[in-house]
Amino acid sequence: MSESGLRERKKRRMYESVSDIAVGLFLERGFDAVSVAEVAAAAEISKPTLFRYFPAKEDLVLYRISDHEREAARVVAGQARPLDALRRHFLDGLERCDPITGLNDDPRVGAFYALLYGTPSLVARMYGYLERSEAALAEALGDDLDARLAAGQIIAVRRVLAQENWRRITAGERVAEVRGDAVAAAERAFGLLAAGLPRFA
Repeated sequence: MSESGLRERKKRRMYESVSDIAVGLFLERGFDAVSVAEVAAAAEISKPTLFRYFPAKEDLVLYRISDHEREAARVVAGQARPLDALRRHFLDGLERCDPITGLNDDPRVGAFYALLYGTPSLVARMYGYLERSEAALAEALGDDLDARLAAGQIIAVRRVLAQENWRRITAGERVAEVRGDAVAAAERAFGLLAAGLPRFA
């Protein structure tokens, strides 16, 4: 492996390690009760070093889902029928119980999403994540007004589907009880998108 490749792996491990430590502290004591200085101390790095990796405290949590930020854009790249590709990708995520679909009843996943959606500053920071997801998808779809309108609707549909699944799971239902409805809802939602966005269907 090249020297640059080794540096990149080391950097990625640092991101993962610091994020894991921070999330563990936040889950144990609450997001607002843990300072950045405490996270840095627990990770055995300086506060300035931590801020080089994570510009805001909220980014320590959002790093866990950062690899999904450009996911929709990656899925449609080179696809003649982008909506169909996104539908199949979401359905595959449901089959795999990918946490990003909301269809996952692992208690650790539930605790993470309770932290994410139960902390106002994290919810606010999520808007930036969603905006970047939209922008990346719009660019992949053609980067004109139609593409930007479509991207906004697609990202919103994926978010609402995932939140509905997560709501039912946190209410006590098991994956097996929710899966059928989740698949039907996804099929219906992407069908509506296809009907309203024929250029991308």
